[in-house]
Amino acid sequence: MHPAPHDTAVRVRAATRADLAAIAALHADAGAAHHRARHPHAPFDAPAEHARRHDAWARVLDRDDTPALCAERRGTVLGAAAYLPHAPAAGGDPPRADRPRPTVELHQLHVAPAHWGTGVGRALHTACLHAWHTAGYARAVLDVQWHNRRARAFYARLGWHPDPGRRPPPDATHLTLTLELSPPGRTRRRRALPPCDER
Repeated sequence: MHPAPHDTAVRVRAATRADLAAIAALHADAGAAHHRARHPHAPFDAPAEHARRHDAWARVLDRDDTPALCAERRGTVLGAAAYLPHAPAAGGDPPRADRPRPTVELHQLHVAPAHWGTGVGRALHTACLHAWHTAGYARAVLDVQWHNRRARAFYARLGWHPDPGRRPPPDATHLTLTLELSPPGRTRRRRALPPCDER
């Protein structure tokens, strides 16, 4: 028997302090999965990783200028995202058509490994896009680990590409990706995306 549609739907909402433990756990699990894939025989300090993620997300959730989202299915938090808006200074002029609009940074987007490929990551990404379009951002950027091919493929399918203005040095551990955002009121036609096999 297949579950009812409402049982499998992903709901994205604002993350709160009450979600901290769940978000830290899924982020640590995602980090562990990536580490095991790259270094299957190397030790991994799971408690230390969890503590780092817990502290990092606590700081995010305590900040007013860093919106955070979580994705849940049947009440269980399965993914989280956070972004850093580079908003105009307080009291500054609002964006105008003849002035470049600001850039927003996708600071975090993580999904519990057991739910990679189920649409959770894409639902979070869609919610971020909606928020960015509403706020009038022209461009988004993110940093992804160079060796995280799964994440790089995920973002490539969603239209992200290497930032031509940030050429990585030979010893780089991260790659900066960028995404041009459609102006408010204008919907950019995009080709159909293949099924997502990750995040």
